[in-house]
Amino acid sequence: MPAPVEGYVLHTYGPERYVRHAVASVTTLRRHDADRPVALYCPPAHQQVLERHGLEHLFQVIDDLPEDHRSIVGFKHHLHQFMPFDRALYVDSDMVWCRNPDPLWQQLSGYPFTATGLERADFFFGGPKDVGVLLDVLLNRRRRTMRRFEITHLPRVQAGMIYSQDRALTRRVCETSAAFLERRDESHFRSRLNEGRSEESCEWSMALAMSRLNLPVHPWYQGHNSPQLDFVEGLTDYDPDFEQVTCRYYSDRLVYSIRGLRSARLRDALIALFAALPGRGDYMDATPFVLHFGWLHHKRPFYEFSDRTWTQLTEPSPPMLSEVG
Repeated sequence: MPAPVEGYVLHTYGPERYVRHAVASVTTLRRHDADRPVALYCPPAHQQVLERHGLEHLFQVIDDLPEDHRSIVGFKHHLHQFMPFDRALYVDSDMVWCRNPDPLWQQLSGYPFTATGLERADFFFGGPKDVGVLLDVLLNRRRRTMRRFEITHLPRVQAGMIYSQDRALTRRVCETSAAFLERRDESHFRSRLNEGRSEESCEWSMALAMSRLNLPVHPWYQGHNSPQLDFVEGLTDYDPDFEQVTCRYYSDRLVYSIRGLRSARLRDALIALFAALPGRGDYMDATPFVLHFGWLHHKRPFYEFSDRTWTQLTEPSPPMLSEVG
């Protein structure tokens, strides 16, 4: 029998800039993996943009993303409908590939279905992102949700990287996730729509589904072997084209969690304070398989790289001096 086909799956919708992001991401992927195919699900307008600029060859599969699936939950709660390979790695388009992914595929091959994440989610996961979380803590609303939905643990899912090699199981995960999302009023989880976001999150509902189905998450934080790490300006060393990338990775989970603060001055002060405690300051400069630009306030370097890559791929090169002469 032929070996199972392993491939990457991306999706785009909305303004044209998002398909440009996918092109930039795949460009970095091809630095490290020249063989595994890439599929893109997108609206016809995005496919036309690729064809107009002769870039459709970057994707071995291009297929329509129906309008009903042009949202976070519309796609990620229906992954079983977008599985063109035997082993599919679903990745977001705001990612830069930094290393040969062969070891990552080896790790993932042991799962029928998984997503990157943490074994235990904190109260901020799906909850208030401000002092309002204190009420959830005091009332232990997290525990109430777990009892109501009959689960014994609540993992943290980071859905920017999801892996599947079992279509039937993937369908169960997606359908269970969608069912939990419909019951959000029975939980402590907050809708992202109430936070001013334009789209609902898929992550907490998927976390509930994976818990219900006894499916483990793939550890998000693994030091030098991390599948993905967040880009944080000031804690990431990189060149403009992201050919050499290292992330400051603190071994202590509390210290590392401080990286997400918007204020760089406050972030650095708190890291220095906590890192001064015995055993809390250990860190490594790690290169993850993927650098993820998941935070809006840290996306600018990726946007600039994406624009520059698009220009290089679509604009004709200037003539050589010998040609001009």
